[in-house]
Amino acid sequence: MPADLVHLVRHGEVENPTRILYGQLEGFGLSELGHRMAEAAAASLDGRSITGILSSPLQRAQESAAPWAARFGRGVVLDERLIEPRNRFQGINVRRDLRRRPGLWPYAVNPLRPSWGESFASIRARMMSVIAEAHDVASGGEIVLVSHQLPIWMVARSVAGRRLAHDPRARRCTLSSITTLAKEGERFVEVDYQEPAGHLLAQSIDLGAV
Repeated sequence: MPADLVHLVRHGEVENPTRILYGQLEGFGLSELGHRMAEAAAASLDGRSITGILSSPLQRAQESAAPWAARFGRGVVLDERLIEPRNRFQGINVRRDLRRRPGLWPYAVNPLRPSWGESFASIRARMMSVIAEAHDVASGGEIVLVSHQLPIWMVARSVAGRRLAHDPRARRCTLSSITTLAKEGERFVEVDYQEPAGHLLAQSIDLGAV
């Protein structure tokens, strides 16, 4: 029986005092505030029938999936398709350091593709693939997929029929937010968006790397 709903959950705040773009780098886990955000996200769906939990393999996503696993008594399945896109700027503070690194300038020429990493179309394809698969193999109920801002935003724009190219500053996908999809006929549609950690965002130092 397919899932009733698919919840795309962004990870909580990362411990990142130097404000670098961490991308797929190892060793970037949640801050104390980030753990509270992740708990708030899981608590927001308390009492619901969560029948599956999938997560990006990155540490911050796995730590954000842990409260869901504990609350709903489900194991976490890691899936590479949920990962943060590769990015040639990872490891630097882009606003501070890019102008000092001329070797990286050619990768900043086309933000509509984008030229610094995985294409928007590729991100959309892998995300829609894992969403469709998780939905179809579920034993009913609701599925949670823990991922990252850009992959979730690509899904939101795709199901809304909007162009994938966008202004990163205008993304609607805050830390520990939940974007919920349902399948109508042959396509997925967004049916809800929540920010259960919204009351904690003002305390956040690291809002996530683009």
